[in-house]
Amino acid sequence: MAAEIQPSNPAHTNRLAHEKSPYLLQHAHNPVDWYPWGEEAFEKARRENKPIFLSIGYSTCHWCHVMAHESFENEEIAAIMNREFVNIKVDREERPDVDRVYMTFVQATTGGGGWPMSVWLTPDLKPFVGGTYFPPEDRYGQPAFRKVLDRIATAWKQDHEKIAESGSRIVEALRESQSSAADSKARIETAVFENAYQQLKQSYDPREGGFSMAPKFPRPVALNFLTRFHARDPKSESAKHALEMDLFTLRKMAAGGMHDHIGG
Repeated sequence: MAAEIQPSNPAHTNRLAHEKSPYLLQHAHNPVDWYPWGEEAFEKARRENKPIFLSIGYSTCHWCHVMAHESFENEEIAAIMNREFVNIKVDREERPDVDRVYMTFVQATTGGGGWPMSVWLTPDLKPFVGGTYFPPEDRYGQPAFRKVLDRIATAWKQDHEKIAESGSRIVEALRESQSSAADSKARIETAVFENAYQQLKQSYDPREGGFSMAPKFPRPVALNFLTRFHARDPKSESAKHALEMDLFTLRKMAAGGMHDHIGG
């Protein structure tokens, strides 16, 4: 996606105007009082005892731009954000370490993940609510972003100590689960592999390659799985089809102009 043209006489300018990231600069003229990830924002949250709203995305993310236009450029929604939260914007391509930590939380607590990633943190950076894209009004089975903001702000004011304690427990539980997963030597049932293959097969696009509907994103984990699924039993029909889906998708990606910047 091409870089957005910034207004010549913007009505708003926030701290992101001093950043180098193209993604952060795209939000420099939002009415939201964005901070970059750093001690200035953390100290403000601690001093004012406000929760942090952390928004993570990247410059070519379709739904990041949709949520920005629908919510972050909306004066009324921005007023709620500025009044109730300390708002931090992160470019996942610039800070993959921050993205990785909070994506683990979102995936563990919601069963899914993606960008834009929306996470609410205590002032000491413990996550307690997370999600991805929120629409400006109730739709797609998702609550309106404004409602989510109001509910979290109210809950924080009513019992922020309980929320902070909950955030600490969640972080500890995630640490324990990751530790136990690393130590586990249990074998995965064959049915799990078969179910994963069937899910990819059902969402496969035989005309354009890839999975599900547009906008599609590169999913290396899915393509890697298909090659390994094929390698387990290369002569089976499902394995052959897995490899076909994999190679066709890769060829379509290459034909569409997705290339390594260095190697071509």
